[in-house]
Amino acid sequence: MLVRVRRLLGYWKPLFSGRLLLLTNTASSGLLLATGDALQQAWHRRRHPDAEPQLARTGRMFAVGCSLGPPMHFWYLWLDSAFPARGVRGMKTVLKKVLLEQLLASPILGVWYFLGVGTLEGQSLEESWEELKEKFWEFYKADWCVWPAAQLLNFLFVPPTFRVVYVNVVTLGWDIYLAYLKHRVSAGTLLPHGPASPGSCQVCLVSLPSQPGSPPSPTQDSAQQSPRGVGM
Repeated sequence: MLVRVRRLLGYWKPLFSGRLLLLTNTASSGLLLATGDALQQAWHRRRHPDAEPQLARTGRMFAVGCSLGPPMHFWYLWLDSAFPARGVRGMKTVLKKVLLEQLLASPILGVWYFLGVGTLEGQSLEESWEELKEKFWEFYKADWCVWPAAQLLNFLFVPPTFRVVYVNVVTLGWDIYLAYLKHRVSAGTLLPHGPASPGSCQVCLVSLPSQPGSPPSPTQDSAQQSPRGVGM
């Protein structure tokens, strides 16, 4: 059994060295971001059985994930060369790396993600920018809740050649959240009346109650009869 494991590791070892490391980091970024989107869609279909799988959306997430791979690859190469430290003895330097990750890499890659997916979905730059302004702080606050601890373990114990793959594996759960946040209907978005297509969302406005004794308005009636909800 041990011999088989060593052979298997021997087959995979070239993927984490030399020029193939860049390819590995790029492919893993795309595959895991697409996987996160597919899992988010599966979760959504459990709540909305009429929703259809959106393969094109998953493909767009794969493309954006692949575009994030090279920047992450070279970022960690630079970070490890500029601040060479591993283990508890280098804790001070490791904390500097975590701080740089949060202050520089995280917001830049977040902007790249929102603008990249928006562009592939046919949004104008102005529309993507407006969405980014609406959702960025929610994204960035969640980022601070998840990634400092994950990156602390990364810089303390993970060998440099496996950094991007480690981040991508941890990112699988994070990618589900990103897919939800990106494709969540914005508050106040109005959709035209009419039969909803499978998987679509509706945001219904409810008017203020009328004065006692006055008949309800048609808008109020329709709002009370239609389901309310904001979701994927």
